[in-house]
Amino acid sequence: MAQILVRGLAEDIKEKLQHRARRKGRSTVEEVREILRCAVRDEGAPQKPLGSRIAGRFRSFGLSEEIAELRGEEAKPANLDP
Repeated sequence: MAQILVRGLAEDIKEKLQHRARRKGRSTVEEVREILRCAVRDEGAPQKPLGSRIAGRFRSFGLSEEIAELRGEEAKPANLDP
């Protein structure tokens, strides 16, 4: 297995990592591994367009129809008057 040495890590960051690891019942090293795994999990994978990701997130709430694309439309400020 590869190793990485992190130099110059601020003491407060180290303490926060240790606290986070204790909360989750892990060693500090295992917590750092998990953080790194999550950070690069989807690296290199083709990412869906933003609209598709938003639609996917709200599909369980009944969103099943296409949302009109507003590309090229002028942005209008929201009217917040009561």
